[in-house]
Amino acid sequence: MKYKFSALLLCLLAALSHAVAQQSVMKPNIILIYTDDLGYGDLTCYGTSIVPTPNIDQLAKNGVRYTNAHATSATCTPSRFSLLTGKYAWRKEGTGIAPGDASLIIPTNTVTLPKMLLTAGYNTAVVGKWHLGLGDASGVNWNGKITPGPLEIGFNYSFLIPATGDRVPCVFVENHEVLNLDKNDPIAVSYTGPVDATAPTGKSNPELLKMQPSHGHDMTIINGVSRIGYMSGGKAALWKDEDFADILVNKATAYIQSQKNNPFFLYFSTHDIHVPRLPHARFAGKSGLGPRGDVLLQLDWTVGALMDVLKKQNLLENTLIIFTSDNGQVIDDGYKDDAVEKLGNHRPNGIFRGGKYSAFEAGTRVPFIVSWLGNIKKNQVNDALFSQIDLYASLAKLVGGTIPTGQAPDSENYLSVLLNKSQQSRTHLIEQSLNSTLSIIVGDWKYIEPSKGPKVNKDTNTELGNSTTPQLYNLKNDPGETNNLASQFPDKVEALKQLLETVKNKSKT
Repeated sequence: MKYKFSALLLCLLAALSHAVAQQSVMKPNIILIYTDDLGYGDLTCYGTSIVPTPNIDQLAKNGVRYTNAHATSATCTPSRFSLLTGKYAWRKEGTGIAPGDASLIIPTNTVTLPKMLLTAGYNTAVVGKWHLGLGDASGVNWNGKITPGPLEIGFNYSFLIPATGDRVPCVFVENHEVLNLDKNDPIAVSYTGPVDATAPTGKSNPELLKMQPSHGHDMTIINGVSRIGYMSGGKAALWKDEDFADILVNKATAYIQSQKNNPFFLYFSTHDIHVPRLPHARFAGKSGLGPRGDVLLQLDWTVGALMDVLKKQNLLENTLIIFTSDNGQVIDDGYKDDAVEKLGNHRPNGIFRGGKYSAFEAGTRVPFIVSWLGNIKKNQVNDALFSQIDLYASLAKLVGGTIPTGQAPDSENYLSVLLNKSQQSRTHLIEQSLNSTLSIIVGDWKYIEPSKGPKVNKDTNTELGNSTTPQLYNLKNDPGETNNLASQFPDKVEALKQLLETVKNKSKT
């Protein structure tokens, strides 16, 4: 009897040990809210915004606000590529700002972030802006099955703005098909010339526009706005920009409700606050800063709507929420929408120099907020140097995911920082500007490699940070990057230059 009792006790202890081991790998729902062109200073919780953002501020109060977190690039496509692959976009050709008819730039054999989460037991979805290409090298068949795309690289469900709001085709793509497409009115898309010589364009018919272009953006007119590229057909499928936020929230809500009993990953990629800025009537004229301020209000509403859904489904305490942006701010990015004229005292780049497209800090230093009720202390601030590229490895550690050899080569595990258990800075961080000028940050020091690009983007009036000579800044003493110290610290310049070259030459598998 004594031996039987001992054996039973051993079995119970073994079962308990197994249960504890199983519970040690936590699998919360994960929602990544990836905004577009949101500057470091565009939120009131970051101290310089005059546009109220109470829902995003509440997210910060519920968790952690990071002051030194970065997108990998100062433009959208490469940031998104790096985020989903754990690989710097500059390691792969063809990862610059993608045209609206680009083929899928992520190889289908890549073990992406969503694919890693799939194997860890998650259901995965992307809702919102994509801008990573669709279809294969032969082109996209907008009138048939659109593949490969998100479903071929790890997502179970996708609802997409295929490229950007200012590029054709101006239709939604759900899974493999254009939503609401009438097969008798096929879509034609071109980025080389008009597909219908009789169709009005922004350039030839500005009187038809409700928002005039400031530079470029003067081709096919959809919803009273001229776009980049040419398009014909698909009239029943065309979007109305003013409905973007509502439609994306509705799709995200339906997905969350369908997966409330399973661990899920939702990559929610907003259109706001990208151009064209056409807020819903609920927000139009409410900010006092013109359409850019209005869509910032709309973005804040979007975050609040997602929080309400999670609360109603009793999911808030089991959902890790990450809020950040694909790059920094830009004021005039192609349309005359009064953003410049009505900017006033609003400082969308905070104390930093540059903006979208730039090698200076405002190009990649972006808002970054993390909340997980009951697991992350509330109302915290973390000053650690952190890169979005590390979300892949950090989330893999959190959920017990496996990263195969050769995958996510640039992503490192900083889960302790992501959950605010430490303020351990990344040993070094790489930034990429519009013309692929690279910068490296180590501690307080930032080195920008020499480049031949223009100093200012004349269209957007953005300082690009390009110089034919090396630049060295001490970000602690000079966060605005006003004092180039390269000539005073040649040894530091050489050390950072060599480190950057070492990172560049790292295996590209």
